Amino acid sequence: MPYKDLSSVHELITGLFQWPATKEAWEQYKLTDEQVAFFKENGYLSGIKMLDEKQIEIIRNEIAQLADPQHPGHHLFHEFHSNESSDPSTILFHALGAWRITPGLHDVLWNPRFLVAASQLLGNTPVRFWHDQLFCKPPKKGGVVAWHQDYSYWTRTKPVAHLTCWCGLDDSTAANGCLQYVPGSQRWGLLDKPDLAGNMMGIMDYLSDEQKQQFKPIPVETKAGEAIFHHSLTLHGSGENTSSNPRRAFVINAFADGVVSDTDDELLQGVPPVQKGAKMEGQFFPLLFGGIQ
Repeated sequence: MPYKDLSSVHELITGLFQWPATKEAWEQYKLTDEQVAFFKENGYLSGIKMLDEKQIEIIRNEIAQLADPQHPGHHLFHEFHSNESSDPSTILFHALGAWRITPGLHDVLWNPRFLVAASQLLGNTPVRFWHDQLFCKPPKKGGVVAWHQDYSYWTRTKPVAHLTCWCGLDDSTAANGCLQYVPGSQRWGLLDKPDLAGNMMGIMDYLSDEQKQQFKPIPVETKAGEAIFHHSLTLHGSGENTSSNPRRAFVINAFADGVVSDTDDELLQGVPPVQKGAKMEGQFFPLLFGGIQ
């Protein structure tokens, strides 16, 4: 039996989340004006409750299954790196495309808590899916994610109307490699991109003297099940996991409906090209949320 590709299903397929039936039910998930203002000023927003304990456990179990290169749905990944770290003494598991393979990681895209916040932070606009990611740092030897801007890897789409939602499946601390941000760096413009799992401080080669003076990272610790949203130009990275606890997370990357392809080449491995100038849409880039009606 061929493994079912869940990218053909653009709605919830499990009971993991409940799709709200009324406007009032949607509005319970809205961010406050203060939260939106913080995001606009700093380029990130943390501490957003995304999953309960049962949901966390289901997603953790799915990731454990997917980490096996012999998983029957493995061919559906756009990328799969058992270890993407450039340092052989550390490990960074990183993969794209999990939503196509397991039902829980499919349904997190339609989590109302994610959708309402994403729409607000994109400017109260419909939200379209770009791609997902898994990031896992094992205890004691978890590798770094170098300082970078997400959009520097996404210039094959335009304009810049992208948003990242990072959701932790463990308590994330300075000791196990939590995310760090440079507040306000979303206003620095597009920088050159470093090797994502290479030298943590490689970005310094691309910063002006003024930017180097403003490079004052803030470590952002979170509880399991909490998300951090950030602008696609906000400079961020994460250090090694030197603790005795794992640091597992999934990422949902989205953009405002209306973003177009800026290349005739493949946008993601295994996905048919979208003609340059054509709207990003279809099986692999579904509309997740049209807004609160």
